[in-house]
Amino acid sequence: MNHLFYKTLEQQSLSGKSISIKDCQILLQSKDINLLLLLNAAFNVRRKHWGREVTIHIINNVQNGHCSENCHYCAQSKLSKAPIESYPMKSDVEIFKEAKIAYQSGAFRYCMVFSGREQGLKRIERLTGIIRAIKKKFAMEVCVSPGFVNKDEALILKNAGLDRLNHNINTSEKYYSRICSTHTFDKRLETLRAAQEVGLDMCSGMIVGMGEKVDDVIDAALTLRSFKNVKSIPINFFLPITGAKLSKAPNLSPEYCLRVLCLFRFLNPKAEIRMAAGREYHLRDMQTLGLYPANSLFMDGYLNVKGTSRYKTLQMIKDAGFSIKSEQNLDELIQKEKECYNKNSEANPRLVIKKITDLHPSTSKEFL
Repeated sequence: MNHLFYKTLEQQSLSGKSISIKDCQILLQSKDINLLLLLNAAFNVRRKHWGREVTIHIINNVQNGHCSENCHYCAQSKLSKAPIESYPMKSDVEIFKEAKIAYQSGAFRYCMVFSGREQGLKRIERLTGIIRAIKKKFAMEVCVSPGFVNKDEALILKNAGLDRLNHNINTSEKYYSRICSTHTFDKRLETLRAAQEVGLDMCSGMIVGMGEKVDDVIDAALTLRSFKNVKSIPINFFLPITGAKLSKAPNLSPEYCLRVLCLFRFLNPKAEIRMAAGREYHLRDMQTLGLYPANSLFMDGYLNVKGTSRYKTLQMIKDAGFSIKSEQNLDELIQKEKECYNKNSEANPRLVIKKITDLHPSTSKEFL
């Protein structure tokens, strides 16, 4: 693969042009790809729109388990037998306290995630008060993942000051029926369309490693490109949680994961591309290279699985020569986290289910 191929990808992306399906396939599949040249081309696109900043997102499971949907990959699915902690919606006070923890930990965006198909108008209206209170107190953006919403509900959330609505498409339209049958792919797109109609920015991404083909990954990236309001794209790498219907470990190499991140960067140059769930599990020692196409990551773990410590995540960002988008000072955060870092707790950080204290950090002695 000559240098012209990488330069063409970079120039087409910077000019706002899409990449041909053939070039997308080459990018993901060819044995002749020079990974460092590919990463450098993707980084040039990332740097043009995002500089060297990394935005940190922290998830709060404001409600966990008890889901009516049968998404095969999910530990919270009605088909799952995974040993997760289940609970109804947290109190407003607890959610607010945990927003403060996220802000003080360097988060740029605080993501409140609900299990379940949808929340209904009453809960959506309750959320407006929480959103307003958090945004009034902390210089931090707010994202909500409530399941399906209609146009009226999307408008209520927008008027409350919500910065992003999360609703992932997870895979391609063609492959979707293989991972879920209680709702359709188009049902997911309806939520993206509803938000787009009212001018609400979306966060929507996919899960790589559920048995899909390369063309499914490309289709998902192009689908998200077609929505002008999808400003944030989390790329999750499937985590095989024991007890979930889909629990076979995928054969994802670190290089393939990096290629996927580059593909999404080239096809969605202005979007916030996020290394989401599975970055530790699948990228392993090559995580740092993911910051070259991606400009965002999750910290403090994911929905029901723990990740590496805040200290290791922040130190990785600094060591790679990046900064964080936050009112908090990166060096001071690293020093604070280093003091309470327990190396033994990460002796085997492969795949650990979150405990109740991880899911309810405001009750932890560390924050009392």
